[in-house]
Amino acid sequence: MNALSKSHYELFGLPEGFAIDAAALDAAYRSVQGAVHPDRFGGASDTERRIAMQFATQANEAYRTLRDPVRRAAYLCALHGADPRVHSNTAMPASFLGLQMEWRERLEEARDARSAEELRVLRDELDDSRASLIARLAEAIDGGRDYELAAGLVRQLMFVERFGEDVDAADDLLAAH
Repeated sequence: MNALSKSHYELFGLPEGFAIDAAALDAAYRSVQGAVHPDRFGGASDTERRIAMQFATQANEAYRTLRDPVRRAAYLCALHGADPRVHSNTAMPASFLGLQMEWRERLEEARDARSAEELRVLRDELDDSRASLIARLAEAIDGGRDYELAAGLVRQLMFVERFGEDVDAADDLLAAH
């Protein structure tokens, strides 16, 4: 198999799954990157340098994907035919949609009241929600191999992370004044 067509897990010699050994990933990345880094191919032909650059680019992308739980889960879902389609599929359970509306209202209220305390409470809830979604993703992927369920959880987690950025921006704005 061509190294450029390997999965991210195969590239690093790691078992496929949501749970990942971060130290093993880091070591595998350093090893692969050391072998394919373009600087090692300075005296090589243009073709060899181009291939080395492609390998290095693949290694960087694979590493970024596997290090991040959201990207890792989305990647696993896509590998198993359950692409989360995060840009075109916004379907979410009604209970999560209700929670989104509640969070948005609370963010607006906190902004209007200039309440750093309410922003902190909201941030804590988002952190708890993120941890819960990651645990559910681990169970869906590693426990049940339910990639359709995982794809929906990825979309929820992406919302939580984006909304967390809104909360952080509101907190930064409040701190600046």
